[in-house]
Amino acid sequence: MATATRRRPPVDEWLTLTEVLTELKITRATWYRWRDRGLTPEAKLTPTGRIRVRRSVLDAFQEELDAA
Repeated sequence: MATATRRRPPVDEWLTLTEVLTELKITRATWYRWRDRGLTPEAKLTPTGRIRVRRSVLDAFQEELDAA
């Protein structure tokens, strides 16, 4: 009898700003310009001041861009 294996749900990983910029194909200057205008996906700062974005938030943001 086969044993059922449980799969873990995918982890909603935190992406670095560099990873986000690569996926969006934009420069760091564009990111900060968009941020100043309130157009970037929701991001968090780490205690060391690094910017991180959740994978799910970036995916939703990209879907919005594609729909526009």
